[in-house]
Amino acid sequence: MGVLQNKIDFVALVSVERANCNGDPLNGNRPRTDYEGFGEISDVCVKRKIRNRMQDLNHQIFVQSDDLCDDGCGSLSERASNTMKGIKEREEYSKLACETWLDVRTFGQVFAFKDTKGLSVGIRGPVSIHQAVSVSPVEVESMQITKSVSGEKREKGENRASDTMGSKHFIRFGLYKIKGSINVQLAEKTGFTEEDAETVKECLRTLFVNDASSARPDGSMEVVKLYWWKHNCKEGQYSSAKVHRSVQVKLKDETAIPTSVEDYEITLTPLEGLTPEIIDGV
Repeated sequence: MGVLQNKIDFVALVSVERANCNGDPLNGNRPRTDYEGFGEISDVCVKRKIRNRMQDLNHQIFVQSDDLCDDGCGSLSERASNTMKGIKEREEYSKLACETWLDVRTFGQVFAFKDTKGLSVGIRGPVSIHQAVSVSPVEVESMQITKSVSGEKREKGENRASDTMGSKHFIRFGLYKIKGSINVQLAEKTGFTEEDAETVKECLRTLFVNDASSARPDGSMEVVKLYWWKHNCKEGQYSSAKVHRSVQVKLKDETAIPTSVEDYEITLTPLEGLTPEIIDGV
């Protein structure tokens, strides 16, 4: 497949049930919410999950999680140095980085490390993702937990250490909308292909596969629907904002507190000449 020729917009509807979809480290790791009580998932969090899925699909990525590192590199600087050693021209550096790592030609990357000896390379990626926001305000619940197993070895005759108290936070239920777009002009610069776009689509469809943790048990987070619009031109037939707005999600009963996806009515406003592919998620 060749370089992407048609603009793409997408919307993913994600349900969260009794899980912490994106904890805020500056707020005791409570699920992120705005001042009006709407839940939030940062774009960085969504991109991290997409990168993990890219790895699962056997693609090389640059920004790897420590626990999923597959090349033995202990830092981004080391990973870049091992691949880019000796390259001093920005264009050559950028070209090789995009050819080597799928996430670089997808999201872009800034390469500015000590061992580059003053060479700084900034790459703008064609895939942009918005911060996800819940359709309705969410309820955050907290649960007190104890760690009853001592993490330290006791000396002979020493009394058993007391239990450690803590808290666990989660969303009772929330339906979130993830919005994004793929820009053709930037795709041409990074070499992002039609095949790469299909990979991003598959990553979004299976966003929470292999993502389970104590904060996000298997089955607590689900991609309900993925809407994928492929325009018939580079610039797009409609603005991304208008395309994203065409997916309308409203409570069937405005006075009820939602507990499942079934409590919502999901409608799609038709756009003349632009019909989305509607995909069931995992």
